Amino acid sequence: MSDRPDPDDEVDLVVSLTTIVGIIDAARGAGELEEEATNEDVQDEENPDDSDPDAIVDTLKGLINELNEDEQAALIALTWIGRGDYDASEWDEALRLAKERNEDGTAADYLTGMELLGDYLSEGIAAFGYSAEEIAR
Repeated sequence: MSDRPDPDDEVDLVVSLTTIVGIIDAARGAGELEEEATNEDVQDEENPDDSDPDAIVDTLKGLINELNEDEQAALIALTWIGRGDYDASEWDEALRLAKERNEDGTAADYLTGMELLGDYLSEGIAAFGYSAEEIAR
């Protein structure tokens, strides 16, 4: 039996794929900058925000905070699916628990605290048959 839901039973991911991919890109960018900052202590003097991991994380948090509660919960659920805590067939359960997890409204802090957020989200949408690389930016 496959982990993917039946294609005839299309699942509403709640958040647009374009939004998810934007968050994936921002999360991966933040992760790359944090890794670079760890490896070398260099910052672009002309464009400090371009190489400041904290500024990128703040931008990422802003993107997540702009989403409504249901969309934030969907991101959490997709992350859990991408991380392997649930599979795509358990979407409704993951989404319900993600809503409970986000009752305090801390989705941005919770998600940006995950080192592999971009990868988890990418794997999460892949579980539903979507490829982050194939979605228009």
